[in-house]
Amino acid sequence: MKYPIAAIIFAGGKSSRMGKDKALLPFANYDTLTQYQYHSLSSIFEKVYISAKEEKFNFDTHVIIDNYKEFSPLSGIISLFETLHADEFFILSVDTPFVDKKVIESLLKASDNRKDATIAKSPSGIQPLCGVYRRSILALARINFTKGNHKLNSLLKEADTQFVSFETDSSFENLNYLHEYEHALKRFI
Repeated sequence: MKYPIAAIIFAGGKSSRMGKDKALLPFANYDTLTQYQYHSLSSIFEKVYISAKEEKFNFDTHVIIDNYKEFSPLSGIISLFETLHADEFFILSVDTPFVDKKVIESLLKASDNRKDATIAKSPSGIQPLCGVYRRSILALARINFTKGNHKLNSLLKEADTQFVSFETDSSFENLNYLHEYEHALKRFI
């Protein structure tokens, strides 16, 4: 049985450290990292969307355009609540391909609908693009956006956030640099 909550893949970043759009890099047996993440999340969730600045994907998917000029996950979250009529959704960054079903289910099971967000936390810190966000966080998100404070960690610390701790960082490895991407590819050979 799939979860009825929508999942959103965040794939609208600049990829400045990678030097090319990491969302469009080939990964595992898929044409793109985004397609890999979409396939993985589609086995867990009834609906999967992609948050991005533009339609840039070569597979059948629904993209929610982040219409703000700023490149920040905060603007993406605000755009999602403005577009979707959902009270909550699960967010995952496109560049964290090792977040698996076990991690996701731990977050969903721990999720408390009286909280603004339920977010993963690993030994290296808060993982703001791996967790459940609720509509109750929108007003605070807009205030932070207006003030120019786009840091999700700040938002989550101000909000009523539930953190779910994980013992290792291995599931939350980000593919920010080319060498990290190349290393991740070897794990799928």
